[in-house]
Amino acid sequence: MTKAKIAQKAPYKVSVEAGKKYFWCSCGYSKKQPFCDGNHKEHAPDFRAIAWQASESKEIYFCGCKQAKDGAIFCDGSHNKL
Repeated sequence: MTKAKIAQKAPYKVSVEAGKKYFWCSCGYSKKQPFCDGNHKEHAPDFRAIAWQASESKEIYFCGCKQAKDGAIFCDGSHNKL
C-alpha cells in the first residue's frame, strides 16, 4: 500500500464535542485537515476517511503526519522521526 502524504509534521489540536462523529483524513490530501474532504478519491484512491465518534467533549491531538503506527488517527509522536 502507498504511504500517505505528510500533511504537516505536527499533530492537529481539535476541540471535539461529545457524541459528534468525525472523519479523519488518512491520505494527507484533504484541504480541511485533519478531516476528510474527499480528495482521496482523486489523489489517493487506496485511502479512505476513518470515522471516529467522541465519547466526551475535550481536546484531541489528531495525527497530522499520517504516519502514525498501524494507521492510528491520534498522534503517537511519529512526526518526530520524519
